[in-house]
Amino acid sequence: MFVRKKVNRSGTISIVVVSKSHGKFTEVKKFGVAKSADEADLLYQEAKAWLRTQGGQQEIDFDNHKGREVEETKRVLSNMDAVLINGTQLLLDLVYDSIGFNRIPDDILRHLVIARVSQPRSKLATVEYLKSYYDEDVELGKIYRYMDKLYNTQMELAQQISVEHTRKILGGRIGLMFYDVTTLYFETSRTDALREPGFSKDGKTAESQVVLGLLVSEGGYPLSYSLFNGSQYEGFTMIPMIDDFRQRFALGKEFVVVADSGLMNKNNVSLLQQAGYKYVIGARIKNESADVRQWILSLEKKDKACHELTRKNGERLIVSYSESRAKKDAYNRGRGVERLKKAYRSGRLTKHQVNKRGYNKFLEISKDVEVSISEEKISEDSRWDGLKGYITNTDLNAEQVIAEYHSLWVVERAFRISKGSLDMRPIFHFTEKRIEAHVCICFIAYKVYKELERIIRRKGIGMSVGKALDAAKTITTIRVKLPENGGYFTKTMFLTEKHHAIEPLFNPKAYQI
Repeated sequence: MFVRKKVNRSGTISIVVVSKSHGKFTEVKKFGVAKSADEADLLYQEAKAWLRTQGGQQEIDFDNHKGREVEETKRVLSNMDAVLINGTQLLLDLVYDSIGFNRIPDDILRHLVIARVSQPRSKLATVEYLKSYYDEDVELGKIYRYMDKLYNTQMELAQQISVEHTRKILGGRIGLMFYDVTTLYFETSRTDALREPGFSKDGKTAESQVVLGLLVSEGGYPLSYSLFNGSQYEGFTMIPMIDDFRQRFALGKEFVVVADSGLMNKNNVSLLQQAGYKYVIGARIKNESADVRQWILSLEKKDKACHELTRKNGERLIVSYSESRAKKDAYNRGRGVERLKKAYRSGRLTKHQVNKRGYNKFLEISKDVEVSISEEKISEDSRWDGLKGYITNTDLNAEQVIAEYHSLWVVERAFRISKGSLDMRPIFHFTEKRIEAHVCICFIAYKVYKELERIIRRKGIGMSVGKALDAAKTITTIRVKLPENGGYFTKTMFLTEKHHAIEPLFNPKAYQI
């Protein structure tokens, strides 16, 4: 037996209990005819209560199937509580938790990181974004107070979690460790102990800035970072940061430090050697001693050829030659010479030209200065085309050394993503605590970005992180009230081809290491 709602031609609804046997329906008990939906619901509840006393099924059957479909749709829509555009939140929540950042017991950090990855904005705009898309109420004042808390108690834990997870995905050891620096500017010239003008990698000469040092592993996974005064010479940042990183996370000397020649000087190399670190660094071959330069220029210039010179301290200088690099060097020099010829076509450097060259505006000249382009210097410079040097104290063969050095692009890419996709700069905070906290939030966001990138690649989904997030931004979740159960029913909707392509990313099992 079951309850049947029968829609009559007059629009009324008959409520009866029927039974079915051998394909035939038999009316058991009639409960009345309703003229409205509310009246029908009352009669239906009465029929259900009677049916329970009889031990029968509590089904509903409509003779008019079209009417049933419309009625059920209306009922569902009338109880719909919200439509959340929360695909990115659901996706990034999984990534965030799989790394282990849920060990930091603050939902505000979670919201700030997820918003930074999916829709980087100011803190004020982030508050509006969280409410509009995820139905999350986060007050701006709480965000600022939390940033102070993050600086005081949780920054170290965030970096520790990142290191632990990175070691797991790399099989238990760091291996290669890449170091580089960049600058982050403020939309102000105001200075303090941390913010000062300096050499800006963004070309922002008038604004104050800070220097950011970043350590990443093979594959570009972030390990640690440090902020330095904006006027700090970048070459002085590397050794203290590597020493601090190794001590804080109780690491041995299991890794090889890889750094660009711009960060290296004789003092840094000496400190690396004294500390017992293994390293691969770029060599400034034009600055070598006269006998070494003569040896380099005497080498056979054969594509992909490698040559080695062992120094008295056991360090190896590796020099390689590349035809493609030689063509690039020649092309760049040609463009530069052509610009010089255009600038000084008259053969004289005028007062007007001097005043356009930075601080040369303070110079005065009484008459024009003659300028000439030295063909001899151009010819001498061309002898170095295609040559590149590397210095190492490892036992790796030359090809491995070159490959490791050229993997430095991973830290350069980390800066591009952090500054571009995550909008790390300009910074709009002006206290040391909040500047540090802002960078920490961006550091965690970059770790989440990289882990999502790793899973996308492992699952064979042919999308970039940006494309996957764009697809997730159109995934919605409907939330329907359940009056009788006193709760809600939620359903995440994967409707388009792109939605189905990234659907595996919404399975927690995808993030198991």
